[in-house]
Amino acid sequence: MAHARVIVTPSDIIAPVSSRLFGSFVEHMGRAVYTGIYEPGHPTANEQGFRSDVLELVRELGATVIRYPGGNFVSGFRWEDSVGPVSERPTRLEVAWHSVESNEVGLHEFAEWAETAGVEVMNAVNLGTRGIEEAASLLEYSNHPGGTALAEQRRGNGRDEPFGITLWCLGNEMDGPWQIGHKTADEYGRLAAETGRVMKWIDPTIELVAAGSSNADMPTFGTWEKTVLEHGIDVFDHISLHAYYEENGDVDSFLASGVGLDRYIRTVADIIRETLDAHGSERTIGISVDEWNVWNQTRFNEVDKPPLFAGDWNEHPRIIEDEYTVTDAVVVGSLLMSLLRNSDVVSMANLAQLVNVIAPIRSEPGGPAWRQTTFHPFALTARFATGDVVSTRVYSDLQHTAGYGDVSLLDAVSLNDGDELTMLLVNRSTTEPLAVAIDVEGAPIASVLYERTLGVPADGDRRSSNTQARPDAVLPLDLGIVTVDGGGAQVVLPALSWSIVRFATRRPSLTASTRGKDNA
Repeated sequence: MAHARVIVTPSDIIAPVSSRLFGSFVEHMGRAVYTGIYEPGHPTANEQGFRSDVLELVRELGATVIRYPGGNFVSGFRWEDSVGPVSERPTRLEVAWHSVESNEVGLHEFAEWAETAGVEVMNAVNLGTRGIEEAASLLEYSNHPGGTALAEQRRGNGRDEPFGITLWCLGNEMDGPWQIGHKTADEYGRLAAETGRVMKWIDPTIELVAAGSSNADMPTFGTWEKTVLEHGIDVFDHISLHAYYEENGDVDSFLASGVGLDRYIRTVADIIRETLDAHGSERTIGISVDEWNVWNQTRFNEVDKPPLFAGDWNEHPRIIEDEYTVTDAVVVGSLLMSLLRNSDVVSMANLAQLVNVIAPIRSEPGGPAWRQTTFHPFALTARFATGDVVSTRVYSDLQHTAGYGDVSLLDAVSLNDGDELTMLLVNRSTTEPLAVAIDVEGAPIASVLYERTLGVPADGDRRSSNTQARPDAVLPLDLGIVTVDGGGAQVVLPALSWSIVRFATRRPSLTASTRGKDNA
């Protein structure tokens, strides 16, 4: 058995937990919308045609913000196609995903679904094939109360009150040559800044997300962020970061993906700070990790994509419907922990995506909806990650990885909320349980309030998954070995597992005197 020690300092606060860290993403891609959230003929469909079974799972997942309508899709999207009488909306070729888009679900329908789901809409504008005028028109249509042609058009289309959308993405992955309307950093930075200025003149209450690098391996990473920020340092409120991880035959590096995300985030944070300092700006620009997940990109690009893009044009074809394993779920849990650990600079995040497309929720046309393995760490974290992220120092046996060097077998994040302390814990070893000793400075542990672990099921292995036939094959279970003694605690984590433990502490409340973090 491997060993680790954790020292938690609740008085040393990194940042309050933002509910916006638990966002997700619905793109007009594959079956995310059609037969995903929307299927009028389904037995559970409501009057608007949205699937109630999926809606209940979305609520259970705890998603707070949904980015919409893309993604690569938005770079060729005409927003005007998605409003007005459904019978009069045009059907278009959707080039980004080689599909046919009916526009049956558009701005009004999605906003109504979001209100029913209790989530905030994060809307994206097209800066691929379009620009300032179209983005400004969409904002005026969406948010202006009335008295103008566009606002009255919205009211005539059945929405009297404004949508009141606060979050706006200025394009998507414009650094990528795969993107419709791909641009250089100077081209995009200038367009995004000028578009953003006009949008804020229309509605000063909005927040704008500039498109950062599509991944940390882009040849322009770093210089892209600096150039874009210099164009819009007085306009942008956030800059995006996209991050996907896959196993690729190296499970140890895969399980350490959170280390990679930590480094990616801190590099972007340094660029933001240096650029602001160089311009003498006292503004705060957050990092929006508005696409992140586990995704077998190699299989998609080399196996699934070529025949899809060479074949017929179809409505909502099946695209990247990855079936997630136990290992994937542990990594998703650890990536969430990275977002929390860096919440002093990460302002929001969106798991990409919500339903069917690399998603925690799967559904079948006319059939059931079910929870993938990755659903569970997200739902439990969204439910229990409250209060403040606090200093967590880890002393652990190490494991060598090809991708990240030597990493701790234990990954840990702590959250303090009054007299309750929540710890998220990952054992990265695929073979050994991990005994963890926990000490809390200034707030002795009194009792265990809640504990669960997600790992390899008794009748399976690390590749076990939840399927339509076996939707509950992998579930969070009782952790089992958690003892409290002398103000501390002992936890034994199963091999290859993500766990959550919630403790009651003896001090009723704690106030931060310092900010920052000290993670070993």
